[in-house]
Amino acid sequence: MAKKQRRKNGDIVEIVVDNKKYFARVLENPLFAFYDIQVELDVLVLCEDIIMKPVLFKVDVMKYAITGGRWKVIGNLPLSDDLLEPPVFFRQDALNDELFLYYADGTEEPASFEQCAELECAAVWDPQHVEDRLVDHYHGRPNCWYESARPKAPKAPN
Repeated sequence: MAKKQRRKNGDIVEIVVDNKKYFARVLENPLFAFYDIQVELDVLVLCEDIIMKPVLFKVDVMKYAITGGRWKVIGNLPLSDDLLEPPVFFRQDALNDELFLYYADGTEEPASFEQCAELECAAVWDPQHVEDRLVDHYHGRPNCWYESARPKAPKAPN
């Protein structure tokens, strides 16, 4: 059983999937930034080198990814200004497909499909689904979890 951990802003976590390591950063709860880096299990990567990589995406993740020990904390470094800035997500109403920009403070405003097309969905991801997304990224294939959460184009009026 993995050791219990607390999550702290600035933590760098190691994610092991299929004999590969991926890395993320703990941001304001429940947000994580996932870096564009994949290495073999036996490769040692310094935290200072990890945080120099580009960020692939930022999403909210269920807390047990860290507190349950699924993702191992390997270090902590101060967050840069770009990581302190909360991202804007989109939300789509399930009943009428209306789109909204969703902000970290819980406020939202109506939005167009074009405004939402490149944004992440306002959702809290299961760690397994994030792991699938990382693996799919490096295999160059679409990820079913990401695709299922994309905004749907508005319906044409009857």
